[in-house]
Amino acid sequence: MSDEAIKYDASHIQVLTGLEAVRKRPGLYVGSTGQRGLHQMLFGVADRAVDEALSGRAGSVGVTLMADGAVRVTDDGPGIPFEAAEDTGGPGLEALLTDLSAGARPGSRRVVTLSLFGLTLAVTNALSSRLTAEVRREGICRVQEYAYGVAVAPPAATGPATRSGTTITFRPDATLFETTECSFAVLAERFRELAFLNRGLDISLTDERPPGGPQTVRYRFLGGVRDFVVSVPARPGTPVHTDVIGFEQEDPRMAGTMEVALRWCGSREERVRSFANSMATPYGGTHESGLRDGVAAALDGYARARGLLTAADPGLGADRIGEGLTAVVSVKLDHPEFVGATRGELGNVPVRACVAEAVQEHLGSWLEEHPYEAEAVITRILRADALD
Repeated sequence: MSDEAIKYDASHIQVLTGLEAVRKRPGLYVGSTGQRGLHQMLFGVADRAVDEALSGRAGSVGVTLMADGAVRVTDDGPGIPFEAAEDTGGPGLEALLTDLSAGARPGSRRVVTLSLFGLTLAVTNALSSRLTAEVRREGICRVQEYAYGVAVAPPAATGPATRSGTTITFRPDATLFETTECSFAVLAERFRELAFLNRGLDISLTDERPPGGPQTVRYRFLGGVRDFVVSVPARPGTPVHTDVIGFEQEDPRMAGTMEVALRWCGSREERVRSFANSMATPYGGTHESGLRDGVAAALDGYARARGLLTAADPGLGADRIGEGLTAVVSVKLDHPEFVGATRGELGNVPVRACVAEAVQEHLGSWLEEHPYEAEAVITRILRADALD
């Protein structure tokens, strides 16, 4: 091999900047060039709108899968100014749509992250063949068009606005993605889940694509994760108890809040769901381990105090309490730490002890107040162990 053939220097390095880098390697930013990546684009826009609603600045969020293949996300907040905000100094909508560093969202407990990577609006803009931003603010409606991440023209006033809010409509670039068809079912399930985890959030999803006419689902749950547990489909079998044991609590030791709900249902199946800052953690983590530790400690303590277990009997450890258990544990942390890049497992060490202590306390109180149901739960677990 000649020296010329193996020569490698700075001239061989290609530097991609800004939105050019996003378009060159879309999978690095949305995780996939398939349907999953499309959903991440949508979530990157919905993140901001949901935060407007949860902060009290907006009343509702609406997402529409349009008949022509575009996606529209709208909120009825005050409307984001195109220029930098004078009151806060925060970036304006133009910056949010073109600068990857603008609007970078920290993993605070006060911020909902729907997208896997905490995407900014600029990523969605870069991966769209067309994007329209409409702001209704201070009685005026202003619109700006983008193509492939680049503004077609400056923002233009289109007339008076009777209501305030921001609407982002985008069309995924078909040359970058394997499909441009979002899944109504997948999105509906995620928004439903989000509404459970954020009490009072009003979010709707409309699909204008079906030949038979549009279909719409709207979610708003005032019971939080209690409603989530109730919604889990019941399996055949006599329920052990009808109560949903639940609580919400802040703990400064973990710099965040926890919300837990649980009950024992009729089937033998264990169904435990865990979330961190409104994102599912399918591989569990310290919050889920804390839930199991707390449940085991409360049941074991009660069983021994009532003579359902003797001193010679093995303890009801975390590996024995899952018979028929349905539970949801959701934590919202100022500084969430995840094991691995996919955020599927929570790693914050203090969370485990904090959740365990709280669960033990609240479940222990419920057991004391409901002796008949408490004995039924423990007897069933012991009977299942004997059968195994």
